Amino acid sequence: MKQTPEEKIVFLNELLGAAYPNPKSELNYESPFQLLIATIMAAQATDRQVNVITRELFRCAPDAETMSRMELDEVRSLVRSINYCNNKAKNILAVSRILVERWQGVVPGTREGLESLPGVGRKTANVVLSNAFDQPVMPVDTHVHRVSNRIGLVHTEKPEETEAGLMTIIPEAWVIPFHHYLLLHGRYTCKAKKPDCAHCTVSGICDYPAKN
Repeated sequence: MKQTPEEKIVFLNELLGAAYPNPKSELNYESPFQLLIATIMAAQATDRQVNVITRELFRCAPDAETMSRMELDEVRSLVRSINYCNNKAKNILAVSRILVERWQGVVPGTREGLESLPGVGRKTANVVLSNAFDQPVMPVDTHVHRVSNRIGLVHTEKPEETEAGLMTIIPEAWVIPFHHYLLLHGRYTCKAKKPDCAHCTVSGICDYPAKN
């Protein structure tokens, strides 16, 4: 009998929970501010690339107050090896200055506050709310979207549809770790071009027609 998405969630929580115990973001950060900046930089880039760059960036400017006093050329020089470095440098500096001016240098713990910042969309806001403020929200990136559809948890075209669908079937207490399960599974096993179905721990409940 074909399992419902809700039934699959129970199996996935057990199987992926065993595969990825104590999951957490692979971005390196020491504060909500650093997580916010790292997540802005992570668009169209890998966490590994971001971590290399933020090591020096956060050494020079570990908080919003320090970052806000930097010149654009300084920030651009520190992030020059990342994709879209010019726009990201502008956003990093603008975000830092707005945080100092409006929030005394403190990252807001609300979606409205976060999404009012330059370069911060829904996914970035969700990453910060989940990882820095322990709020049960579901950041949907390309990995979460792909894995959720392949397994058959949702049948969606857009990330916001995937987010809405997942939030209706995942128990609230599981939402935060479940985001990491789906992301890590997509990053290391259920890859876009060459999914490693032969070594996938959840292939038995997966709907992906091309699984080998």
